[in-house]
Amino acid sequence: MNIRTLLSTLLLCLGMAATAQESNPYAGYDRVTLYDSMTVRMEENGLSHYVNHQRYRILSDAGGRDYNTVIVDYDPLSAYCEIRDVVVYRHDGTEEHPDFMVCDYPAPAHMIYWGARQKMVALGRLEPGDEVEFLTYKKGFTYALLQGDDPDAKYIPPMRGHFYDIVPFWNNQPVREKVYQVSVLTSKNLQYKIYNGNVSVKTKKDGDRTIFTFENKDYFPLKTPRYTVASNDIEPKLIVTTAKDWEAKSMWFYGVNEDFGSFEATPEIQQKVNELLKPAKTENDSLDILTHWVADNVRYSGISMGEGEGFTLHKCEMTFRDRCGVCKDKAGMLIGMLRAAGFKAYAAMTMAGERIEDIPADQFNHCITVVQRRNGNYQLLDPTWVPGVRGELWSSAEQQQNYLMGLPNGAKLGLTPVSDPKNHYVRMTANTQVTKNGTLKGTVTITADRQSDRTVRGVFYGFRTEWRRSVEEMFYQEYPNAKLKSVKYTSEDDYLKQPVSITYKFEIPDYAVVTDNEVIATPFLANGFYTFAMRHLYYNTNLEKRDYPFTDRCSRYVAISETMKVPSGYTRVSAPPAQQFVTPSISFKGGYTIGYNMVTFNETISLGKRIYDASEWPAFRKAVQCQRGYMWNPVVFVK
Repeated sequence: MNIRTLLSTLLLCLGMAATAQESNPYAGYDRVTLYDSMTVRMEENGLSHYVNHQRYRILSDAGGRDYNTVIVDYDPLSAYCEIRDVVVYRHDGTEEHPDFMVCDYPAPAHMIYWGARQKMVALGRLEPGDEVEFLTYKKGFTYALLQGDDPDAKYIPPMRGHFYDIVPFWNNQPVREKVYQVSVLTSKNLQYKIYNGNVSVKTKKDGDRTIFTFENKDYFPLKTPRYTVASNDIEPKLIVTTAKDWEAKSMWFYGVNEDFGSFEATPEIQQKVNELLKPAKTENDSLDILTHWVADNVRYSGISMGEGEGFTLHKCEMTFRDRCGVCKDKAGMLIGMLRAAGFKAYAAMTMAGERIEDIPADQFNHCITVVQRRNGNYQLLDPTWVPGVRGELWSSAEQQQNYLMGLPNGAKLGLTPVSDPKNHYVRMTANTQVTKNGTLKGTVTITADRQSDRTVRGVFYGFRTEWRRSVEEMFYQEYPNAKLKSVKYTSEDDYLKQPVSITYKFEIPDYAVVTDNEVIATPFLANGFYTFAMRHLYYNTNLEKRDYPFTDRCSRYVAISETMKVPSGYTRVSAPPAQQFVTPSISFKGGYTIGYNMVTFNETISLGKRIYDASEWPAFRKAVQCQRGYMWNPVVFVK
């Protein structure tokens, strides 16, 4: 075979392979779920029985490795589960009904140790084309709450006689068919709503019951760029609930914790509150002192209290003694201390990282504190998210986030406000000079506040004796050949007293190009410095548009100013042009002022949200591109 024939054959094979890949919708995936059927039967008291029947096919070697175990998660305090049957259908046509052994292990845990477990069956080696079918049974719910004498009582949900579920009709692998069916007493008045897509619905009466069947077919995971909002906010999902409204949920949450006595202050707690508040002169002082004491002195570590774990907040006595707990326990500790100080304080639920939809189901993963100010207004406090954050009692990383307060008379779903980006400023100033040999000498100072302060303070990691080395490393990572003449910084211990400030005095050899006729250099700050404090610079601006909302960590304001001098005699300057635009949530202004043998560079970027609509991407993208433009285009001085 000659070379030409060989090449033709090779190109033909490649073309056939490409065509085959295009005709195979599952190319590139590791698994396809052939069907996923969940049937649920709810009893009068809220106890629910779940039967799940699934079958999936392995599509790749990686799929055979990653999906060779059937796993069911459960919490023995609130749920019972069985793996009832497992069958493996081999790609060669054989069928295996293994006499499988169900293993029951503690679930992997990090920082929250509530006793969650996993039942699992190992399937051995699976190869592409193999299929796995299994049947599981489960009764109960996700959280364990107050129990009674009935052996099934621990499986009855917190809101006795009620039912809710959140059913994602999306997956990170393709699904051919998924069916979710729930049977409830008609008198329960089950509500449902489908979000972000179409799911077929059928209902039928069966005596005193109504059966709801939801089905979707042939769906694939969305391919979205980094920083897109959570999948649950953009992909199809079903929410069902028997709760009447948010007010009912609010009153239940208030009542279950008051009945349990979660917020009763012991004499020791009262003594500690009195001691802490001695220097307080105002209402704000008291809130600040108590919030930061809980934030900094109750470490995040979830230890189960057994009966009552879940939505019920640990009693203050337990949290004060152990000095540890998860978000709900830190919130409860703060409520108890606020009440001991004479405030009206309550617990609230929120959802960090996802939207809460308008149907009153349990769409919560985080607990916070709400205090009623003496003027009657409510204020949110979060002792979980504000350790090490100056100037904030509620974390602005949680702006544009839904929440539900647990109040005696009930409350509607709320939305946290946007925080002014100037609250979270990053300011950098520099005075620099290019020498005749191309060395850049200068001094640069970075200051930041609130959420940006917290980000910059990330350089203070490790032991105190390592802080200076860590601060210096931040500089050397960008300029390994630099010489640091001095480094000054505020103490990490002083974060509540003043914004972080770090000043470097430095020399960077070979920074600029200097010839007899010209100097080519980019101002130090225009070139990028402490970029980790400006997350917007990590976005992929090659994307001309986004189809879905996207997120930043927090609203942010960046202000940069530098004066750079060069050796005398260079009289003409060529610099990148000025850039400026303003939108309701995003703005940019940057450019150079030219002087004799010097330029002054100024740049401000204002990013006014944490969550942006897809329509705001062009402005966000432009702001990033403008800032990068100054990073990539130097200033040229000519004699």
